[in-house]
Amino acid sequence: MAGNDWINSYLEAILDSGPGLEDAKSSLLLRERGRFSPTRYFVDNVIGFDETDLHRSWIRAQATRSPQERNTRLENMCWRIWNLARQKRLLEEKEAQRLSKRHMEREKGRREAVADMSEDLSEGEKGDVSAHGESTRGRLPRISSVDTMEAFANQQKGKKMYIVLISLHGLIRGENMELGRDSDTGGQVKYVVELARALGSMPGVYRVDLLTRQVSSPDLDYSYAEPTEMLPPRDSEDFMGEMGESSGAYIVRIPFGPKDKYIAKELLWPHVHEFVDGALNHILQMSKVLGEQIGGGNPVWPVAIHGHYADAGDSASLLSGALNVPMLFTGHSLGRDKMEQLLRQGRLSRDEINSTYKIMRRIEAEELALDASEIVITSTRQEIEEQWRLYDGFDPILERKLRARIRRNVSCYGRFMPRMSVIPPGMEFHHIVPHDGDIDGETEESEDHQASPDPPIWTEIMRFFTNPRKPMILALARPDPKKNLTTLVKAFGECRPLQELANLTLIMGNRDNVDEMSSTSASVLLSILKLIDKYDLYGQVAYPKHHKQADVPDIYRLAARTKGVFINPAFIEPFGLTLIEAAAHGLPMVATKNGGPVDINRVLDNGLLIDPHDQQSISDALLKLVSEKQLWAKCRHNGLKNIHLFSWPAHCKTYLSKIAACKPRQPRWLKTDDDDDDENSESESPSDSLRDIQDISLNLKFSLDGERNDGRGTDEYSVNPEDQKSRLETAVMTLSKGGMKGTQKPGSTEKGDLNTGSGKFPSLRRRKYIFVIAVDSDAIADLFESVRMIFAAVEKERTEGLIGFILATSFTMSEVHSFLVSEGVSPTDFDAYICNSGADLYYSSPQSEENPFVVDLYYHSHIEYRWGGEGLRKTLARWAASIVDKGDDGKQVVTEDEKISTDYCYAFKVRKPELVPPVKEIRKLMRIHALRCHVIYCQNGRKINVIPVLGSRSQALRYLYLRWGMDLSNMAVFVGESGDTDIEGLIGGINKSVILKGVSCGTSNQLHANRSYPLADVVPVDSPNIVQANEGCRSTDMRNLLEELGVFKG
Repeated sequence: MAGNDWINSYLEAILDSGPGLEDAKSSLLLRERGRFSPTRYFVDNVIGFDETDLHRSWIRAQATRSPQERNTRLENMCWRIWNLARQKRLLEEKEAQRLSKRHMEREKGRREAVADMSEDLSEGEKGDVSAHGESTRGRLPRISSVDTMEAFANQQKGKKMYIVLISLHGLIRGENMELGRDSDTGGQVKYVVELARALGSMPGVYRVDLLTRQVSSPDLDYSYAEPTEMLPPRDSEDFMGEMGESSGAYIVRIPFGPKDKYIAKELLWPHVHEFVDGALNHILQMSKVLGEQIGGGNPVWPVAIHGHYADAGDSASLLSGALNVPMLFTGHSLGRDKMEQLLRQGRLSRDEINSTYKIMRRIEAEELALDASEIVITSTRQEIEEQWRLYDGFDPILERKLRARIRRNVSCYGRFMPRMSVIPPGMEFHHIVPHDGDIDGETEESEDHQASPDPPIWTEIMRFFTNPRKPMILALARPDPKKNLTTLVKAFGECRPLQELANLTLIMGNRDNVDEMSSTSASVLLSILKLIDKYDLYGQVAYPKHHKQADVPDIYRLAARTKGVFINPAFIEPFGLTLIEAAAHGLPMVATKNGGPVDINRVLDNGLLIDPHDQQSISDALLKLVSEKQLWAKCRHNGLKNIHLFSWPAHCKTYLSKIAACKPRQPRWLKTDDDDDDENSESESPSDSLRDIQDISLNLKFSLDGERNDGRGTDEYSVNPEDQKSRLETAVMTLSKGGMKGTQKPGSTEKGDLNTGSGKFPSLRRRKYIFVIAVDSDAIADLFESVRMIFAAVEKERTEGLIGFILATSFTMSEVHSFLVSEGVSPTDFDAYICNSGADLYYSSPQSEENPFVVDLYYHSHIEYRWGGEGLRKTLARWAASIVDKGDDGKQVVTEDEKISTDYCYAFKVRKPELVPPVKEIRKLMRIHALRCHVIYCQNGRKINVIPVLGSRSQALRYLYLRWGMDLSNMAVFVGESGDTDIEGLIGGINKSVILKGVSCGTSNQLHANRSYPLADVVPVDSPNIVQANEGCRSTDMRNLLEELGVFKG
């Protein structure tokens, strides 16, 4: 307990005594009150885990005149310290047990994965692959000359790439960034803006969109409400990008979440799906615009979508899956690492951490980003080796094996890990001119030019100092505990030689009133002010209230002119962009040894590294640099000499080379459409196509659910599967093309087409409204009770053909079809069927009563990314065999249901749901095995569906929007009060949602009891697009709710 050394003897004695404290009969309170100690009760159950007020309590106790009262107060403190130490010890023990369990799980998973692949690597084969998967032989050199950049530019000629970046939280704009305004508007904001600007200037890049949140709050500047903002290049002379009507870099603000309120990133999670829908609409429209400009009329899809931080990583995963394009991810700060640090501090329990920071939702988003990403970009190797390895989805050792197998063209049996690439952030240096003068302005000026006046920020800082000529120790960070500024002030205050040689400047964001700051920031600032008073540092420490982003270079210049030092004492620094900025202005650095500064100092060699927990280490390093002028000059020279290695062109060249290495992906039907359009003068008729469909895909036994042929059928089904797939694709595309060209007769009305069923295929393309019924239950009969009620509520619009219905369910197509037949329901009552939890997609076809369904095989190609196939199935089967009922002679609880499993959905029957581990445990196990999939508990836990990682019912709806142009804002999704474990994806977005209370609320609640994070953390309950229907809702009540939602407006 730092600062409480005065009590160490008490602490040691109490810890040594252990349980004997109960028998401390000599205790004053125990003598007076018997064996019950109200002090101990207060400490155990009220005060909790906090030592911040111990020193204050000690001072009060010492000032107490009455010996009895002083003894009582000291005893209270002893109990408090004992409680504090006990809780820390318990936490350490739990943490050690957790780490041990995790290590065993990781080792077991790695052994099983290697055994499944049945082939290990020799030491020689391992030698040329680093721990994070990059070949040390083939690593691209950084750009260090104009000639190299020109050669790179020549290679990019002819390319016209569209790149999408996503950064959701904070206040983002191109100029006058309000860095430090709050904890969400920091270095990440500056990084993404400068990255977008730099990429937009690179050869081969036509357009870059930086997607963020639009905020129209009266408390914020109007610029944050502008839908689009262009980011012009810093220097037009260096611009090497493509020129065109829509070319360049742009900030695009997507409205989502509260419309007139700026909220913290922890509160954005319920609104992620709304952002994804809005972003998908923007990208689709922009792709069409770019297609007209540079694509010859064909849409120009993004070459990559790059998510920054966990919330944007979650969004990028969904967008990447919806668009079928490669994804990149940068974590910036990682949730598991933050949780480990908070637990070590011991101030908050795991539940309190999750409640405050929504940390488990953040961690799950980062795990999903690992599942979906082609490349994870980091700033340092430390981030890979010490932070990413904490995640279930990344194992450096297993990743090395997989990378080597890929290089040798050996199968990985469905296993995958993203490539980790270290690309340090860049910086613009051309406008920086380091000054060699001192504070009196004695620079090398020509006789014809007078020195420019001092910037106003210099006066604002120097007014704090008694002697402003002394070297300045500069720290630039927001007042956040993890930035460790209080330790810096203590180190300065307790080192008299350092005070005599230097001043200290703390640039801690902007503030008007301490009371208006967040509680955390205010607490740090007040602690610093108290330390300044304690050590009487007035006249030696500057802490200005305001500065502009444009003032930051001038602040660096001031520190350099005083021959000062820049310091970053953070407990851990993911990268440290300010260190590069300081070096570019000629400032040596003192920085934490934890994180990115290690790599920066290795390259620049311009300073000293310190232990941020060691106050003496900080003061010694600062004193050494300030007092030894030759060392200071050497560090300054090295920094200026090597700083070009961190330029933006260097960063972007490496960045674009990584994107080029990704396998291009886009929706599969696009190329077919183009090819077929050139040959459609003699296209086959819809009736011919239907014959193909009837012959191939609509026989229930063979492929209604995509089942594999077992060879027991008749010769009719002995056709080559590839030929069957090819014929089916042709048939489905011919149907859809026939609809697109239109078959209605001159003078006929759209209403007539809707009623007769002619025209566009599938039918949902001609509907004004789309109703998605996604009610979950363990019996299909219960599902259709809700269907009939919804049908009755909109009978008029349904009869007129204005509403198209989609059934989204965990049941198979054959189960749905059987029930439709038994109940006398027409298959054409639904335009589309999303089955097997989103693994399969079918359309109804009114031309054939015998075989009324058409399967969309392009949907399979759309979601098959990273599908583990047979390797995944074997691992799942082994897991299922391990779940046994010990009280029932070890009978297996989970069994594979081969009868209803399909190529993209492995189904398992569950005999006793209460004995099955939570869904998060299976996801964790699959990730440890490097198998990427989406595990869904459904039908009240009686069934488990395992589908591709980017497949789901909500993603299937986005696919339908992308392919057939459904208007998501005219879509209403009906769900139960509870449901399958994928229900959160169906609530939210720009569509309307109707929650049927009392439906699916039985044992399915147990499915959500053991979630990684509460469902309330991700459901936007206050959204105007969500309504709840009361239990026992009738059709008339439903009609009123839909009108209240505005479904039928316009």
